[in-house]
Amino acid sequence: MDDLMEDTITVIGAGVIGGAIVKGLIKGGYRGKIIATRRKAEKLKELEGLGVHITSDNVKAAEEADIVFICVKPNDVLKVLEEIKNSISGKLVISTAATVPLKHYKKVAPQARFVRSMPNVAILVQESFTAYACDNDVTPEDKEKIRKIFEILGVCQEVEEKHMDAVTALSGSGPGYITIIIEALMYAGLKVGLPRDLALQSAAQTVLGTGKLAMEFHGHITAIKDMVTTPGGTTIEAIYELEGSQIRQALMRAVEKATEKCQKIRENLGLR
Repeated sequence: MDDLMEDTITVIGAGVIGGAIVKGLIKGGYRGKIIATRRKAEKLKELEGLGVHITSDNVKAAEEADIVFICVKPNDVLKVLEEIKNSISGKLVISTAATVPLKHYKKVAPQARFVRSMPNVAILVQESFTAYACDNDVTPEDKEKIRKIFEILGVCQEVEEKHMDAVTALSGSGPGYITIIIEALMYAGLKVGLPRDLALQSAAQTVLGTGKLAMEFHGHITAIKDMVTTPGGTTIEAIYELEGSQIRQALMRAVEKATEKCQKIRENLGLR
């Protein structure tokens, strides 16, 4: 991370995701200057208290930056880009907006180097999965900086741009799905008599631990399930109930529908 120490990072649109990126960088030990913008800068007082420079002036914030994050909604991206295009020439610009293809960024600001990324809100605890795609002008040095920034925030992987809609649907929206699962497990704990705090902690930690195990497990993921499924035991009884519930199909349909929604949003924006 040493070669990032002198870089100034500006985050334009420090709302949920933008604010999470700022907080994640600070929690992860990033010591370079961070500038955060929002239309109403008074909403950034919490970040200011963490040592972040706050402003509502996107142009000035972009001018002062070495690396610019654009963290606004898809329908605002090109408007913001038009506003700051003269301030980002020759700079690395990382967008977190869903659905907007790289070619549309390049049309507005051809002299900037663009990255299309999809993190998730687990940035707040440095456990995001962030996929990103780079335009052809992004240099190897840029890619090393991108990797180091996103590794502060969790796990990252460069992907082909054609996969970004699916990544958005799976891991970008994924905390929403997993929250439903954790909540359901918590209520299941309540149903069998566990105190609420114990039910939540055991459910959330089980999801967290299983996820870590899946990441580090050498072999097919179903082997993890087999490790805890014994003849005539409690796990096989529960799995029998789950297999009749269509939970697999529900999750697969959810990701499929979210992927399709990316295309619909892009069409509504008039982008191809």
